[in-house]
This record gives sequence, structure tokens and C-alpha cells, in this order.
Amino acid sequence: MEYIAHINAETAEQQKLIDHLNGTAYRAKKFAEKFGAEEIAAQCGMLHDIGKYSCAFQRRIRGSSEQVDHSTAGAQVAFKEYRDVPAAFCISGHHGGLPDGGSRADTGDMPTFQGKMKRVVGRDIEDFGAYSDEVSASKAVIPMELCGDNKSRFFFVRMLYSCLVDADFLDTEEFMSGGGVARGGYDDISALWEKLELYISSWRDPKTELNKKRCEILSTLIDSGEGEKGLFSLTVPTGGGKTVSSMAFALRHALTHGMSRIIYVIPYTSIIEQTQAEFEKIFGEENVVAHYADVNYEADESKAEMDRRRLSTENWDAPIIITTSVQFFESLFSNRSSRCRKLHNISDSVIIFDEAQMLPVPVLRPCVYAISQLVGKYGCSAVLCTATQPSLARLFKEELPNITIRELCPDLSDMFDVFRRVKFVFTGKLSDDELAERLLDEKQVLCVVNSKRQAQQLFLRIKSGCSAYHLSTAMTAADRQETLSVIRTLLKDGKPCRVVSTSLIEAGVDVDFPVVYRALAGLDSMIQAGGRCNRERKRPPEESCVYLFETDEKPPRAIEQNIGATRHVMRSHDDILSPAAVEDYFSFLFYTLKDDKALDLKDIIGQANSAKLPFATVASQFKIIDNADRTVFIPIDEGERLVHELTGAGPGKKLLRKLGRYSVGVYPEYFESLIASGAAVRVAENAAVLHDMDLYDRECGLKFSAEGGKALFG
Repeated sequence: MEYIAHINAETAEQQKLIDHLNGTAYRAKKFAEKFGAEEIAAQCGMLHDIGKYSCAFQRRIRGSSEQVDHSTAGAQVAFKEYRDVPAAFCISGHHGGLPDGGSRADTGDMPTFQGKMKRVVGRDIEDFGAYSDEVSASKAVIPMELCGDNKSRFFFVRMLYSCLVDADFLDTEEFMSGGGVARGGYDDISALWEKLELYISSWRDPKTELNKKRCEILSTLIDSGEGEKGLFSLTVPTGGGKTVSSMAFALRHALTHGMSRIIYVIPYTSIIEQTQAEFEKIFGEENVVAHYADVNYEADESKAEMDRRRLSTENWDAPIIITTSVQFFESLFSNRSSRCRKLHNISDSVIIFDEAQMLPVPVLRPCVYAISQLVGKYGCSAVLCTATQPSLARLFKEELPNITIRELCPDLSDMFDVFRRVKFVFTGKLSDDELAERLLDEKQVLCVVNSKRQAQQLFLRIKSGCSAYHLSTAMTAADRQETLSVIRTLLKDGKPCRVVSTSLIEAGVDVDFPVVYRALAGLDSMIQAGGRCNRERKRPPEESCVYLFETDEKPPRAIEQNIGATRHVMRSHDDILSPAAVEDYFSFLFYTLKDDKALDLKDIIGQANSAKLPFATVASQFKIIDNADRTVFIPIDEGERLVHELTGAGPGKKLLRKLGRYSVGVYPEYFESLIASGAAVRVAENAAVLHDMDLYDRECGLKFSAEGGKALFG
């Protein structure tokens, strides 16, 4: 019998199984070379599909309807013959996802790793013994420097898994496309550095004090890029030009050390489009990938694995990746092949965490652990980039005792004096009516509140008869970008412009208002809101007020302790903008108000340190934003054509990248209500296309539930 792995339904061409195993092994080996795990990765590739040597699978691939578990076979060989636990885990989960380790009491009908290892050949899984006639495999050396303890092993298995599943997908894709899929073709790091040098060449002769300081920061970072790899902080006040300066450091650093790519991690989808536009202007859109959201097309053992949708998932193969904290960290803790295939491409990269102070406190310790693994074992350099540097040194010291965080711009006091542009005024409590009246009295004003509900209600109060705008993550990226474009034009032309926004506008959005109102929140958020006031220092600081106020609405529970830490700083420091006040705020928040459990609310680190390796459990529990992980595509403007292409011809990676600009993230309950009511049509496990366009408003976003009465905002 000729054993085959895949059949192309369009051409009837068959791929020999041994060719697929060799192709996958070769790719996995190349991916893992960057972190010294090439031998075990090649073993994963050679063994992952040996279950397809069963007669049952060969009947199934030729058209029968029988269900076949083809992943357990290779996992059992790796585990029982070679005692290779990491490879066995990866192979066992290369379709359904990395399983929980389970316990020795588990039986063969259970989905845990221990259960799968108890499945009996000839009874629970089909006989695959014919593999030994074609496949040559031997025990691989497990790189103990990468997995010498439980926490390191927990991370290593994911990186190894990434090499396997991406190699599997790419080899399959090449066969299914007849070798015609265009991949790569990006500029290398040296070419990107030349483009950046050309872009900043006009900045070399600054005229104003502000621009002189920005150029000084830029030059300092370029010089710092030639230093050793490691962990860095970049503490630059708002308006200091840290986006381009941090990219200059990253490219110079990557060029110096022969590193693969730059990954720019931002806190919100709301500013991906701004950062994307800036980087595309410098480097060309062909070199920049903005990854908004994953669309999961998973397949279990019983479903067709040749669905082209699975092959379209993102693998971060471009030299410049822009993504969100949600996408970055949840992928690092995921167990799904569609989310994990990109992880190996993080190794040997420079990772910039923009607005690093916005890492959520309940997962702060797991985030520090993940960054530490990447820096300590996978050849990465990481930059914690912010105007208000959080006090993370103590947490990093626990994970990286031999690595010190190096500040790239050490002269902080001088910089904060140069970039000081506002004064903060505490107004006390304001009702929504009083707040609306104040906003209407201003010609140009920004108001930032703590909830989507209040933002929407306040906007509707001031909307009638004036130039008012609303910004929210319930809007698509395309609509946010359009709204911001109008806002910037009005501000530049001196025309009336009143904006109500949630905190999304604080994360580096480039706008310049003469007056800002900010609901009491964490000190870092209030300082970031102040960064939207008098940004270019066209007015004296004393004439540029940031009014801090309390509202009748109770603040979200998630920021109650942040507000408590802010009150502590306001009592203890005359100047809440000073570096000393910021340091006091984070120290008080992290280490006084909160205990260790609060920094890792779901005990992710404790579970990662378990010998049971609970991959599926951790994946379900680790959330940067709790449960906001469903995607709704909105068919407006170009999005209408893209949605038609998605539902007609099917997805591709480029199509999904473009569609991200026309998507909104929602909670599972709301997502399912849209599907159940017919207001949206499911196109993937976690994605749907909005059908009832009455539910989307271009000013406010996705406003109401499918039942028509319950507000989405909360």
C-alpha cells in the first residue's frame, strides 16, 4: 500500500505520507535552531503523523467516514520508546490542542496526556506499525537548559509545539497550493534600518527646545542599540517621540545582533491603526503586519484537516509585527494550534512593550514570567516603554536574578522638566449634567471616563447641536481611525471639537487638546490623559489644565485599588507628575495594597510550576481582558467587500489581516445572542459577520444586544 497524508480535492493529487513527515521535520528543525532545540523539533516532525500509517486512516483519507485518532500514535512512540515528554505532549496535541497532563489514575477514554498514553493499540487506536518500514527516528537530546525546571519546561513545550504546528501547516499549505503560495519577500533588517535613517534624516537640525530634546533621546537610543541583549526600560515623557525612538533602538539592536524581527506590543486595538500607519509610512506596508485578532479554525481528529481556513491563521513571519497585549500574552499561554503557531517567531526578536504600565495587575506576575523566559532562554531583548515606568524590578529579579533592567534614557528629571506641559486641578465630584455643561462651555475639550456606558451617555448629552465625537473599542478600527482623522483636522483648524472617550485614547493616541477632563483613575492613566493636552507645548503649562474629577457613577471594580493608590500619592506628593510620585504609586499599588495573589489572580505561575503540565486549564484561565475574545466583522465600506470574499472564496491570511480593521471584540454571551437571534452569522468558532446593521452605529459602535434592549456597555 502507498501511504498518503493528504489529497488535494481540486486536483486529486496525493501527498505521500513520508514526504509530509520529512517536510514537516525539516521545517520544524529550522524553526527551532534559533533556540537550540532543532533535534527534538525534527523528531516531533517525523513522528507527528505516524498514526496515518493505519489502514483505517488510509481508508478515511480516500473517502470513508470513519473517525480515526492519528495523533496519539506518535505521542506514544515518543513517550514510551524515547521517554521524550516534551515531544510527546506536542504530538498528542497537534490537532486538538495541548492537553492537560492529568494523573496516573486517568483512563484511556480521557482527553488528558496520561489518558492518551493508556490507549491500547488495536483497541483504542488503530495499528500503525507499518510506519517502521518508512520512518527512521531515534531518541533526541532534550535541551535541559531550556526545560531544567517545571516552569521552564511549561514554556519550552509551547515553543516546541509552535515549531511543530507551524511546520505542519506550512508543509500542508505548500502541497495544497501546488507550491504556489507566496511567503516571505520581506526586506531584511539592514534594509529597514536604511529606510529609518532616511526617514529621520530631516530631524537632524531641530529648532525648538522640545525637538532638540526629542533628537537627543533618538540619538541616545540609537547608540544604546549596539549594547548587549537583555531587558530594558525606556522612560520617556509623553510627547518625547518614543514610538520612532524605540523602533530606532530595536532596529539598531537587531542589526547589531543579527536578530529576526521587531514585535511592537500595544495595550489596545484602538491604536494599532495609528502605529501601523506610522510604520508603513517609514518601512512600506509590505513589511508591517498589524495583528488585530485571531480567528480560530480548529479541527479535531474526526474533521477534515485540509480545510484551507486552518492554514490561514497568523504566524508572524514579517519583520515588523504590531499586536496587542491580549494577542501577545494570551497566545503565549494558549494551547491551541491556531494561536500557538506563531510563538517560535517571537524568539530572537526585539519586543517593545508600549505603555508597559498598562499590563493588567491580575496577570502581572505571569506576564513578567513570560517576558523573562523569552529574554533569558529564547534570545529576545525586551523594552518596557512608558512615560510612567511601573516598579517591576522586584518581580523580574525573581525570574531573572542575573539580569538587571537597564534604563535607555537615564536622565529622567531633566526630561520631565522639559516635557512638562500641563497643570492638574482637582475639581471634586461632578454629576454628568455638570460635566456636560462644562464640556459645552469649552470650544475644544477631551473628556476621559472609566466606562463605556458613561462615555456613551455623556456623548449623547452633548451631541445635539455641537461638534461632538465619541471613541470606544465598540467601534471598528476603521471608524476609530476616521473619527480621529476628523478630530485632528478640527483641532488643527481651531474649530469646535468636544470628544468623550474611554481610556483607549490615553495609549499613545496623537491628539492635542487645550483642555482635558479625566475621571479619577490610576495615576498612570491620569498622566497619560494629560499627555493629550498641550502636546506640542504651544501654550504655557499653567494655561493648559487637566481637570481631575469624581463622578456619581461607581468606578469599575478593576480600578478601585488603582484609585486608592492615586489618593495615597495625592496626599503624599505636591507634584504628582514627578518620577518620585510615579514610583511611589506603583510600589504602593503592587506591594502595599495588593498581596502576591492579586498579581496572579488565577495562580498561573503555580500551575506552570506543576509537574502535571496543565496546558488546557491554564489556557482557559489566562485572560488579559476577561472573556472579550469573540470577533464580530462589520460589513461596512471596504469591510463589505472583504466579508463577501470571506464568506464566498474563504479566508486567507492577507484577507484576515485586512478584515481586522472592520472587527469588534465582544464577550461570549453577547456573541452567542447575536448568533441565536440571527443578527450575526458564525464564520468560525470565535468569529461572526454582523447581519443586522441596525446594531452598529458609526458614532457609538456596536451598541445593543441582539434582544434589542440590553446595552452592550458595562
